[in-house]
Amino acid sequence: MKSDKIIKIKCGKLYDGIKAELQENMEILIEGEKIVAVGRNLSFPEGTEIIDLSDATVTPGMIDAHVHPQFFDWRDTYNDTIYYSDGWRALAVANTVKKSLAGGFTTIRSVGWFREDYALDVKRAVEKGYIEGARLIVAPHFMCTPGSHGDMTQIVSTNPHLADYLQSNYPGCGSGPDFFVNAVRREVKLGADFIKIMATGGFATPNDSPEDIQMNDQEFKAIIDTANELGIPTTAHAYAPNLIQKLVKFGITGIEHGALMDEETARMMEEHGTYLVPTFMPYEDAIHGDEASITKKSPEFQRKLKIYKERLVKGREVIINSKIKLGYGTDFVTVHNAYEHGWEYWAWLNNGMDPFRALAAATRINAEICEINDIVGTIEVGKLADISAWKRDLLKDPYALMDCAFVMKSGKVYPTECRLPEEVSKQES
Repeated sequence: MKSDKIIKIKCGKLYDGIKAELQENMEILIEGEKIVAVGRNLSFPEGTEIIDLSDATVTPGMIDAHVHPQFFDWRDTYNDTIYYSDGWRALAVANTVKKSLAGGFTTIRSVGWFREDYALDVKRAVEKGYIEGARLIVAPHFMCTPGSHGDMTQIVSTNPHLADYLQSNYPGCGSGPDFFVNAVRREVKLGADFIKIMATGGFATPNDSPEDIQMNDQEFKAIIDTANELGIPTTAHAYAPNLIQKLVKFGITGIEHGALMDEETARMMEEHGTYLVPTFMPYEDAIHGDEASITKKSPEFQRKLKIYKERLVKGREVIINSKIKLGYGTDFVTVHNAYEHGWEYWAWLNNGMDPFRALAAATRINAEICEINDIVGTIEVGKLADISAWKRDLLKDPYALMDCAFVMKSGKVYPTECRLPEEVSKQES
């Protein structure tokens, strides 16, 4: 019987996801799907394939913990309520995982949608090798209430009969603790990896506010308690301190966004070990006054960004200066496509974040958030060989994660695609 193929990767520099440093002249030995040795001047058997990345910085495969993969193009997002089929969304998910992998992101976390996208089926197809792409961690559907940020029938609310009919097809949209106990149990039955709650309003939807609380305490507790009883983690779309504090006290595992953070809430999250996926990029244009980007967003989004600009600036300062466990997530439903994951790194560095904290968020910490840290997230013996490499300076160049030079997932090498913005590519050519 033929043994697994052996590969040795020669690294110019190595970020292993464990140490906050770039190690020089390291090597990685891979047998089959797994890493079997990491060090310098490794011995290797005859016939080993050598991959020379001595001109690049090698990292664990990157992970994006907040992705909406259901669209081929971000401009389709708010047409989805009426115009697109479940099959179209499933094809878009398959396209996103393929393009994510080509950009050096070997895992993405799909944070749910209001209707069916069959991301769980795409996940299984990837796992079985029927299609190529990043591995998926999936929450199939939002847990949300009528008229909330997770109820996209807001955009047809002038036609009540149509709105009511469409809402009836959203499996996670309802009211009352009994509804949500059943909804969580159904998500787990389907194979959900985690539960996502639309706890508050948002910036993009027309009829709500980022400070709304869109469930009552009994509904929140029904979701979180049922998930805890079934051993599945929970996270919530939440912005304002009063709601975040409520959810932390109820025992939620994590928070998405948290953009209106204050010091008291940050301390509470630190004490409870509640993670935060802050998704900087969707608000970056408001914080730094990029009018060209802002005008691409809906009128509702633009209006709310103006209202909350000062609090967004302060909230970001609190997050950066905190010791909250931070994950890396993009939440691209405007301006950028779901697979353009490197833009979030640009935002972190543009706001003065320690690049090693950003790299840890996109590797080891995200693997912990996704509960797959036993198999990926770091480069160490026994882990799957999920490995990416980058020729740009990861510590100084905010565009670094848009230009993947090499990607391997589970020991197999895949082609890469550059995601640099056109103006940068032109300047450098």
